[in-house]
Amino acid sequence: MQSAATRTGIAATSDSPLSGRTAVVTGAARGIGEALARRLSGAGLQVALLGREAQTLRAAASAFTAPTLCIEADVTDQDALDRAAERIADRFGDVSVVVANAGVAAGGPFLATDADLWRRVVDVNLLGAANTARAFLPQLLRTQGYFLQVASTAAFGSAPLMSAYCASKAGAESFAQALRGEVEGDGVGVGIAYVHWTGTDMIDGMDDHPVLRALRARQPGFARRVHSPDQVAAWLDAGVRRRAHSVYAPPWLRWCQPLRPLFPTLVTRVARRELRRSSASELAAHTGVMGAGGRADWQAYTAATPPQEGPST
Repeated sequence: MQSAATRTGIAATSDSPLSGRTAVVTGAARGIGEALARRLSGAGLQVALLGREAQTLRAAASAFTAPTLCIEADVTDQDALDRAAERIADRFGDVSVVVANAGVAAGGPFLATDADLWRRVVDVNLLGAANTARAFLPQLLRTQGYFLQVASTAAFGSAPLMSAYCASKAGAESFAQALRGEVEGDGVGVGIAYVHWTGTDMIDGMDDHPVLRALRARQPGFARRVHSPDQVAAWLDAGVRRRAHSVYAPPWLRWCQPLRPLFPTLVTRVARRELRRSSASELAAHTGVMGAGGRADWQAYTAATPPQEGPST
């Protein structure tokens, strides 16, 4: 019987335990996804970059050192992911690492947020993670590989004005925990990455909101620190190499796990104070999708979605 290493063409004498394997990273056009894909390529993996912006994906992959494959795909489209999985297997063989990183965010009061945009955030962040797992799990089962779900500290304590993002990230965490119980006995590792403040364009969007800005400003100095995508990718890369159950970016977040029951109350107390200081018009002024990646997804989604017909008269 062939070993997983033989099936995926891994040289037994490879210096890196990952060298020669194949990894998939969703949301790889920019930010954490691009930085992690670059690190995995540098470790000798063949990397498939999935995302909504084909040109940006190709530009990111052009500097990678190992073979790459760029595929424009919407993680909410199961058929598109299934086709991507087939293309990757045909090109590189079965995958050994899958990172479900694709995510978008929208900020603003719940009632002021477009209902379709609210659902879109949940679809990308939660259903997109499940779709990614569904497409690639058959290959991971054959390679006894590793699935990393990128979650967020938003799963620790939900912030007002970020209801869709927080709900979807908490759901993604729960999904990964449930999936782990199903597939770990078959040799597939499932990890959850808890990511804190990261220097992407999404952070700039959050700082536009007075309540979200205040929530970050009132955190201790070490907790307010914004880490670069490269630094966060380094922590995630180390977790992939260890097949870790939990990856904390930054590492001190692991000490927050026992305190999670306290966070909703603390966040609500700070947020309530700031909400009273802000008018409804001020809170709603910056309602909408955050960051260039989120805007690209939303524009592609709305362009492909036919307008709803009104009631006939």
